[in-house]
Amino acid sequence: MANITAKDVAALRAKTGIGMMECKKALVEADGDIDAAVKILREKGELKAESKMATRIAADGIVEILKEGNCTAMIEVNSETDFVAKNDSFKAYVGELLKIIVDQKPADVEGLMACKYDDEMTVEAKNKEMIFKIGEKLTIRRFALVEGVTSTYIHGNGSIGVVAKFETNVADHPEFAAFAKNIALQIGAYPTPYLCREQVPASVLEEEKNILLAQIANDPANAKKPDAIKEKMVMGRISKFYDNNCLLDMTYVKDEDLKVGKYVAQTAKELGGEIAVVDFFRFEKGEGIQKREENFAEEIAKMTAGK
Repeated sequence: MANITAKDVAALRAKTGIGMMECKKALVEADGDIDAAVKILREKGELKAESKMATRIAADGIVEILKEGNCTAMIEVNSETDFVAKNDSFKAYVGELLKIIVDQKPADVEGLMACKYDDEMTVEAKNKEMIFKIGEKLTIRRFALVEGVTSTYIHGNGSIGVVAKFETNVADHPEFAAFAKNIALQIGAYPTPYLCREQVPASVLEEEKNILLAQIANDPANAKKPDAIKEKMVMGRISKFYDNNCLLDMTYVKDEDLKVGKYVAQTAKELGGEIAVVDFFRFEKGEGIQKREENFAEEIAKMTAGK
């Protein structure tokens, strides 16, 4: 049996980032062979990762952005706790994922998982290794890759991320950057599903009209009005729907007398060129993920049962 020294354990830990005890166990199992120990740790990591993926909920994490040349990448990676989201190793891992997205340009998360992380493993294998190393479930949830003129915004410590895309001939104008940042801030502050009225699906509008007609029918003051009047009332209220759900129809956050679309047109005129907001992405960490609700009284009762 090989003599496992503290120096051997430290070397394996430096190579893998995994805890001292796990490294020592792997070296003992590998009879001191560091390469074999690395393989053992990865195999154990795969098993532990699968276990965590099956039973745990990752609803925290971070949203991060990288701009390189003409490309802007934004990603959301989820962890179980805010503590891990602040971990330097985790943040470095997210940064490497962004570089891979920009360099290898995968089409979706499945494609990203199949990308090469380094010469030894894929992103999927690296993610499992990170789960083993950090001890929490980690999920690469979504990403966006945008080419062209963009402005970005990260709120707080990565709780919200925004990428706004523009078509313009005044991108090099000094005042354009401030304008573009304002649009990104607007998107971050007021989440909205659509860019403009034309993007709202007909089915969504039809459902909204039916809801409004039902509201009018249930209002004694309006129920007996002619259908033509009810239709006009609905169309008036649909305008409010656009105000709340379409970016260009929203009130501009820095000037209540302006709609965002008007602010865009006004800025384009001031800069002597053309500006159009053509797309945007807004990621909010954990958005829509059902978080586990802990009942601490029940947990304490379980822990003390039978004592």
